[in-house]
Amino acid sequence: MGYHAERVRYSPIVQRPPVRWPGGARVAVWVAPNVEHTEYLPPPNEHMDPWPRTPHPDVREYGFHDYGNRVAFWRLLKVLDRHGIRATVSLNVGVLDHFPEITQAMVERDWDYMLHGVFNTRYLYGATADEERAFYQDCIATVQKHTGKTPKGMLGPAITGTVRTPDLMAEAGLIYHADWIHDDQPVPLEVSGDRRMISIPYSYELNDGPLLKANVDGAEWAEMCKAQFDRLYREGARTGMVMPFSVHPFRIAQPARIDYFESVLEHIRRHDDVWLTTGDEIAQYYLDHHYDEAVAHLAEMARYTSGRRHAG
Repeated sequence: MGYHAERVRYSPIVQRPPVRWPGGARVAVWVAPNVEHTEYLPPPNEHMDPWPRTPHPDVREYGFHDYGNRVAFWRLLKVLDRHGIRATVSLNVGVLDHFPEITQAMVERDWDYMLHGVFNTRYLYGATADEERAFYQDCIATVQKHTGKTPKGMLGPAITGTVRTPDLMAEAGLIYHADWIHDDQPVPLEVSGDRRMISIPYSYELNDGPLLKANVDGAEWAEMCKAQFDRLYREGARTGMVMPFSVHPFRIAQPARIDYFESVLEHIRRHDDVWLTTGDEIAQYYLDHHYDEAVAHLAEMARYTSGRRHAG
């Protein structure tokens, strides 16, 4: 299998054909709760230690994450239900086996499922091509078995991957990758063969995981999220934007923080011309309506750039 040295061709957002979302929406907003399960005694990985603070087990960190599935998920769920949000869960698929109550709650709400590994303590670093192929087959089959749905995208397990990851994702039938955080719109990713794969906007910048861990308080985080939405909403008058709303129940759904999360949803829902949707629907709509035009635009840019080089 050949690798694409340049997965994403450069394209200034101000020169692209405009993106038009359904109903003329300025911003497509997708809410992505990271529903994860970390292991009490994870197997060693030579590339990354999930619990570097102490010799294993690290009860404090394990317990902190375990709070998410015991308590915080259910608190977050009430808020999402109150606002009629159908989420795209960024899912450690092991949750489906270990927490049937959570599985049932997600199925009843018809959520979409974005793969996020098996456990948040297992990584793709160091995986061979065959091991990575087996990983996708196992994850997809597990989601299908428990939910009846076929996942369409992935956020890498603990944001890990290999040089082959986009190619093997496409080979497995996935259509979007959320690891890249390099744009406010979906963009084509180059993969092997005739398959189609896109990158869709995700956020570490406003992700409650790193921000709240870095002692940003809930009020400040909420104001940052609202400012992000307001700017994208203004710019979305020209070309459609995407706002990912990525959260972790064990952080944002703590009793002292959940009201800040809800305040952001209330702010967004006060605006017209917003497409509250899922990551799957954003990806599929872009592929159906904008992908071919974007690829043609990139090819035209490449010819123009090549011509300038030869002229120089």
